[in-house]
Parts: sequence; C-alpha cells; structure tokens
Amino acid sequence: MAAVIAYMLTWTTYGTWLQGDRRGWVKNGEIYHLNSVLENTNRQEMKAKTVTLTKEQRTVAAQAIIDEAEELEQKIFALAVCNNHVHIVVQNINLPIGRVVSHYKHAVRLALQEQGFEGKLWTRGFDKRYCMNSKKLDTKIDYVRKHES
Repeated sequence: MAAVIAYMLTWTTYGTWLQGDRRGWVKNGEIYHLNSVLENTNRQEMKAKTVTLTKEQRTVAAQAIIDEAEELEQKIFALAVCNNHVHIVVQNINLPIGRVVSHYKHAVRLALQEQGFEGKLWTRGFDKRYCMNSKKLDTKIDYVRKHES
C-alpha cells in the first residue's frame, strides 16, 4: 500500500454549509446532494449565529494557520481561507489528522478572539483527502489555489 505523502483538509465556519446544502456536502468521505428537509432541520437546531469571515479575519486566520504549521513542523503546500471555509494541503506528519485539524482550528479561534471575535467559529468535523503520489498532490494544490483570494 502506498504511503500518504500529504492530505487536503477542509472545514467550514459555523452554520454556512449545513448537511443537505444545495452545493452538496460530505459526510464520512461520501458526497451527498440537496436535501432541503435535512438542511432546514439542521438550521433550526443551530445554537449560534452563522459565521462568515471578513477579509481581515481571513488574513488573521491564514497567519495563525501558517504559524501553527511552523510549530507542528508541517509543510503547507497550499492554503485558502475563504469567508465560509478553509482548504489546506499539508505534508503528512506523525500526528493523527484529527489532532492536526484541532491545532489549526484552535490557533485560528485564539487569534480571532484576540481581535474581538466571540462565539462559535467552526462546524464540528472536517473533510480529508489523501495524496498518495505527486500527481494527486498537484491536483489538490491546484484545487486549493483556485480558492485563494
């Protein structure tokens, strides 16, 4: 079996991309399509306001992720902090992927709190896509670069 050389991670800001969304959504690695009943149910169960990042907040978030990657000694191949989600392609390191995501989410939350942000920031969970070779890695990097602002 080929080794994982890198992976692309995606996570969303709170309330901006609910299960059932018309744009499609991912659960346990599977892509699902529009389910307005599910989306409406999820919207009604929200416990906080929807979070959309401003340009300034996206800049702060990107720098927090870059700084955290240095702490983790993890190379970033591509990073896009959008107003409602984050895409990042990073080198595989000897740390569970869930822990890596937790580090990045936490770093951004702390950085934004220093700027006055309050409340829930991220949706629970994340999506991961493995890169087993340089072709897959290049494909993921290209995808993320198309989202850069």
